[in-house]
Amino acid sequence: MDEQQINKVIQQYKNKKEKEYNNYHLKNKLDPEYMQKNKDRAKNHYNLNKQKRADTYKKNKDLIKARSSYYYYLKNNKLDIFKDKFPQHVEILKKNNIIKGAVDPLLQPPVPPPIEETVVEVQ
Repeated sequence: MDEQQINKVIQQYKNKKEKEYNNYHLKNKLDPEYMQKNKDRAKNHYNLNKQKRADTYKKNKDLIKARSSYYYYLKNNKLDIFKDKFPQHVEILKKNNIIKGAVDPLLQPPVPPPIEETVVEVQ
């Protein structure tokens, strides 16, 4: 694709997004019938999938608790306490790749290596 085609595709995308935005905010959002249909659709979806959401939570309950505790202790710089207090959470997080590798550096998430700049001399 050349530059002109790329610009055309980008402009078409912008026009489509603007049209959708205006259609919702200037037309549909102000229409009480549309808003009621939308609320009914959302309520129906919520009621149909209530049990599915509950089952997913029950299935992943231990992981959710472990991850929540990990991020709490990470935020407060107390990962050493987390490691001592919740070894079972550490194992769950390692199994699900939330914590990668060894636990020794106080469970800190891995830091990517710095990017080295290479200087190329032009002759």
